[in-house]
Amino acid sequence: EALAEAPDTRLIPTRFGAMTLADFLVTRTVELVVHTDDLNDALPGLDVPYDRQALAACTRLLADALAVKAPGASTEVRIPPFAVVQCVEGPRHTRGTPPNVVETDPLTWIRLATGRVGWGAALDDAKVSASGERADLSKLLPLMG
Repeated sequence: EALAEAPDTRLIPTRFGAMTLADFLVTRTVELVVHTDDLNDALPGLDVPYDRQALAACTRLLADALAVKAPGASTEVRIPPFAVVQCVEGPRHTRGTPPNVVETDPLTWIRLATGRVGWGAALDDAKVSASGERADLSKLLPLMG
């Protein structure tokens, strides 16, 4: 209840400096999803459930971070059902199916973005599909280490 009344712009002290409450909550959401994934990886069979809203927010945040890191519109990155971003410099695509497409599921995307799985391994395991000359994201990942 107190959180609902707190302004999003309220500054929260962290060990790295102050950040807004809104940004702080986003970082906690990412941490929740990533550590849930780590826990499930470390303890097979435990199957800790992922909070769907946290998974969606984390997926979108990391997709948006890719778009900031590699601005452009030549490549479409699809992470259904939560996110689609255009990124990578090059010819802009505006109609129909783009020539450069990357598609994966939310957990694979989060693992790629955080360095828990490599680009090549995800391709080899058919966890990601990439088509087009600008669809290789290996030099852009991980976004966070």
